[in-house]
Amino acid sequence: MSHSIYLLETQFPVLLRTATQLLHFVPRQTENKGETKLSKPTLAIVGRPNVGKSTIFNRIAGERISIVEDTPGVTRDRIYATGEWLGKEFHLIDTGGIEMGDEPFMEQIKQQAEIAMEEAEVIVLVVSGREGITDADEYVAKILYKSNKPVILAVNKVDNPEMRNEIYEFYSLGLGEPIAVSGSHGLGLGDVLDEAIKHFPEEVEDENPDLIKFSLIGRPNVGKSSLINAILGEERVIVSDVAGTTRDAIDTYFTSNDGQEFQMIDTAGMRKRGKVYEATEKYSVMRAMRAIDRSDIVLMVLNAEEGIREYDKHIAGFAHEAGKGMIIVVNKWDTIEKETNTLREFEKEIREEFQYLSYAPIVFVSAKTKQRLNKLPELLQEVSHSQNLRISSSILNDIIMDAVAMNPTPTDKGKRLKIFYATQVAVKPPAFVVFVNEEELMHFSYARFLENQIRKAFTFEGTPIHLIARKRK
Repeated sequence: MSHSIYLLETQFPVLLRTATQLLHFVPRQTENKGETKLSKPTLAIVGRPNVGKSTIFNRIAGERISIVEDTPGVTRDRIYATGEWLGKEFHLIDTGGIEMGDEPFMEQIKQQAEIAMEEAEVIVLVVSGREGITDADEYVAKILYKSNKPVILAVNKVDNPEMRNEIYEFYSLGLGEPIAVSGSHGLGLGDVLDEAIKHFPEEVEDENPDLIKFSLIGRPNVGKSSLINAILGEERVIVSDVAGTTRDAIDTYFTSNDGQEFQMIDTAGMRKRGKVYEATEKYSVMRAMRAIDRSDIVLMVLNAEEGIREYDKHIAGFAHEAGKGMIIVVNKWDTIEKETNTLREFEKEIREEFQYLSYAPIVFVSAKTKQRLNKLPELLQEVSHSQNLRISSSILNDIIMDAVAMNPTPTDKGKRLKIFYATQVAVKPPAFVVFVNEEELMHFSYARFLENQIRKAFTFEGTPIHLIARKRK
């Protein structure tokens, strides 16, 4: 727990801002000059099918995220996670295999792997020590030559010391020294990560720590570019009915009348040249993750005409897990035929589909008519204020004790949870440590109850809050 709190304290520094109303945006600068902190670097795991990429991915990610099955080609989509090694955090991509021939999903998997390689700072090529070099391994290696990225060669399935003497044939791939690993046993992965972090770019500190950074995320063609133009009041980016037309993401800076500076992280683009980037929706996940990483607040844009899709819930989950502020923006509301309860029913559907985002405000807008767009700046200010809100320990403990009096702590096998003390340890998002007799007795449902009581006492509009149970020593 102490390590988690340390990450919260260092990753989410205190930004002191006042929640004054933002009257309108004034463009100050139109391109990102590189002064802001870089997003987490990305590590891509590639290789032909059935060499154990998903097993290695799960080991590094620390949980079973990717499907592991002894069938070639079972991993059909890139799967994303966040890893950490020696204090350095990074994005992790598990790709489908790359193989010659016309086998099912091979072209799609090849495209996804090439996109992952384009997005990654470092690439890990996984081969099998049991099977030796195959034509498919050489094919993958040729693709990697074109990436101009650092490539680490991991020879997997080396489960005993005797097999280590057989890995040197992989030198012939021309990718440097092979590293023997065993994904199933977790052996050798530390050596791979040691080598990977040597190639990660150095972080750049923010010049302006008071900058409020926000991004618009969502499926292609939900109207992100149109919303950006409407907010700015100018044709800042190309708008088209064709999904994925914007090629380059450009950050835009604004200053409010009271001097508060904002940075809009444009995620509308997301595609580069080549046929490989035709799968815009899948490719946009990686760019959206980078934008989320750099943002304070995320505007989740939905298309009122199309409703809610699985992709919407998938990408919103990344922002929620990252502890970012959230605003749900329903665009193209002007195109919907209205009845008495149309808005209320749509809002109810959003709450049902995004139950984990119960704290996020919902605003129905139209980029075309600029309907309710004036609410977005005000909401951004409110969410920013909530993210940075600090509660004194005395008031927080009064809230906790009142909650316990209202709903006594649970028992398990005759042992009752005891709460001794609570204190806030971080902001962005607000995080609270509750000292208890036994951490295991803090059931999820009771932690949610305490969180709701804290929310009733203070308006944490648009931000998740974290409740951490810790055993009192």
